[in-house]
Amino acid sequence: MTAAGASTEDRIAGRIAEELGVRERQVKAAVDLLDGGATVPFVARYRKEATGALDDAQLRSLEERLRYLRELEDRRTAVLDSVRAQGKLDGALQAQILAADSKARLEDIYLPFKPKRRTKAQIAREAGLEPLADGLLGDPSVEPLAAAAAFVSAERGVADGAAALEGARAILTERFGEDADLIGELRERMWTRGRLAAKVRDGKEEAGAKFADYFDFAEPFTELPSHRVLAMLRGEKEEVLDLVLEPEEPSEATGPTAYEQAIARRFGIAQRGRPADKWLGDTVRWAWRTRVLVHLGIDLRLRLRQAAEDEAVRVFAANLRDLLLAAPAGTRATMGLDPGFRTGVKVAVVDATGKVAATETVYPHVPQQKWDASLATLARLAREHGVELVAIGNGTASRETDRLAADLITRHPELGLTKVMVSEAGASVYSASAYASQELPGMDVSLRGAVSIARRLQDPLAELVKIDPKSIGVGQYQHDLSEVKLSRSLDAVVEDCVNGVGVDVNTASVPLLARVSGISTGLAENIVAHRDTNGPFRSRRGLKDVSRLGPKAFEQCAGFLRIRGGDQPLDASGVHPEAYPLAQAIVRAAVGDKGEVAALMGDTAKLRSLRPENFVDDTFGLPTVTDILRELENPGRDPRPEFKTATFKEGVEKIGDLAPGMLLEGVVTNVAAFGAFVDIGVHQDGLVHVSAMSRTFVKDPRDVVKPGDIVRVKVMDVDIPRKRISLTLRLDDEATPSAKPTGKPARGDRPDRPGRGDRPGRGAAPRPRRESDDGGGAMADALRRAGLLK
Repeated sequence: MTAAGASTEDRIAGRIAEELGVRERQVKAAVDLLDGGATVPFVARYRKEATGALDDAQLRSLEERLRYLRELEDRRTAVLDSVRAQGKLDGALQAQILAADSKARLEDIYLPFKPKRRTKAQIAREAGLEPLADGLLGDPSVEPLAAAAAFVSAERGVADGAAALEGARAILTERFGEDADLIGELRERMWTRGRLAAKVRDGKEEAGAKFADYFDFAEPFTELPSHRVLAMLRGEKEEVLDLVLEPEEPSEATGPTAYEQAIARRFGIAQRGRPADKWLGDTVRWAWRTRVLVHLGIDLRLRLRQAAEDEAVRVFAANLRDLLLAAPAGTRATMGLDPGFRTGVKVAVVDATGKVAATETVYPHVPQQKWDASLATLARLAREHGVELVAIGNGTASRETDRLAADLITRHPELGLTKVMVSEAGASVYSASAYASQELPGMDVSLRGAVSIARRLQDPLAELVKIDPKSIGVGQYQHDLSEVKLSRSLDAVVEDCVNGVGVDVNTASVPLLARVSGISTGLAENIVAHRDTNGPFRSRRGLKDVSRLGPKAFEQCAGFLRIRGGDQPLDASGVHPEAYPLAQAIVRAAVGDKGEVAALMGDTAKLRSLRPENFVDDTFGLPTVTDILRELENPGRDPRPEFKTATFKEGVEKIGDLAPGMLLEGVVTNVAAFGAFVDIGVHQDGLVHVSAMSRTFVKDPRDVVKPGDIVRVKVMDVDIPRKRISLTLRLDDEATPSAKPTGKPARGDRPDRPGRGDRPGRGAAPRPRRESDDGGGAMADALRRAGLLK
């Protein structure tokens, strides 16, 4: 690396360190490791000494900022080269470019030098009108038309004084609009004081009814939550809404706006009764309305979209993390039921390891209504295969199928079955995938969904990694988001979750192995092929015999792969092979030279009697020693919560069965910026508005609940015509049912409007369907019923 390059990297490291509140050497160490091919999970888990114990969240932020700042530096270099090639780079300009701390600031500085098509200002300069513009700006005591007369020239295309003044105005307008400091100041002013306004287009009221909340709408930029921004942008895209970025709320005041006054001050323009003052004032107004405001509107529209995208991606990623890390039911034979009416309920039984044991299709519902025959089939399958759990997909006919499972349990208590409703979001995507064809060859596509439903109850993480994260359906407006940004974020979540839990190398699928640190899809296929050919791995060392699994890949992946019942007890833990000598030293100190690792594992009393600092050496510091002791105490511990199920209230099966004041148990299905959706077993998820989550202010609903949480809620209001259910987590709240449903919710009741602390929230969502018309998945379905989408 060159000295200049090193200086740039030092500058980047220093800035990231300041932003993260850590030391610069920590950032440099992490950057070196990441640049060297290490993954975030590996660095977070096994290189704590180098990075000063930066965790995975800090490392993900570091990685994102590193990408941005390197892109900024690349762009800075390109700008310097461009200006230098034009012969316009002086010391002051170079210092200004080097000091630019964001892409927006850099582009503001570069704007006057950016190659552009021939503008009116350029044509005016070529006609020799720049001295006229400079003269009027510098000496307003000159009468404009008189000054312009000297610049009239048929040869240069300046027909008369008016044409000369028009050219001078074009030059000043461009100059005002390309002043980097001024544009930066006005941009921030407009961001803090401006607002986004929406109006319905003429004749679009009926066709665009799903955007009715925005037919006459305005809200400050700084108060707009992501889902509203994305909804309005979609409404504009579908030609239902017209959006306007207003610099500030309309007022009755006349005269120059605050923005025009700022431009005038910047260039020393004032109304003092001099001959050119009015012309200059008109030029400022023209520049603001035709150039500066347009430019700022483009910038702030992009800023709004980016901020909304960032928040939507954050919500999607957080919900995905919770879904992936949901409690696994574990190695228990499970029956998966994929509900359906006309096409029947697809049934798949998988054994404790997830292997398919049997499949069937039963027809308990309309039109066939073979209820008793279906029960007989399910009872036979459960008895033959020792089924313990029944997983019911939560799509169409799910509640009816749940009742079927309940009847099965009632009629056959000797089977000891437990039924659980399972999100089937993405199951159809898996069913039709190439991997499903490979994994379940010869099986009908419709039955594969039932297999996936059963397996995702046993181990949500192992099953869901087979599906593109974007198809799992826990995001909002995901198809309006940047594909690159969304994929990068979701892939990082999956990678962190898989490595955080650890993977059994002898049972893991190719998609699961491919998410392990250092393992590509090709390498995962090689591991499975080696396992199929040679039998289960007996030790982590055996991984080195896998084709193309070299030292670097082994270093990255070994600590996250588990081998249970193998030759080396430590292979079942999160202790990395490179630290086995240290682990052995700990064993010797605890139980003597002839002590076995297995004898010490799980011996909490003995392990906690050891002093971690006694084992620190030049290679392993206190963080690694502490981690090893923790692993020996709970070897291979699964960080996911204990498996529990919600119990839906008997007799409450449809929205008409609900009544205000009811206390119910439910499962949180999704969390959005405005609240949480809860499945209470009636086909429509109820909405707990953010204002009904706590007695104290809640900034982020995810601080209170997460997808998969089992919660107690009270029904506050039920609006059957609009299929909206309002719930509260505050069980002592007094239910206040609406007197008479209307066709449109009151402004404060709309679920897409997060309250400012005191707004009641209403709304409901349907039970998530497997697919959605706009591709938004379960969250899109929820938002659709909540009134945000059609």
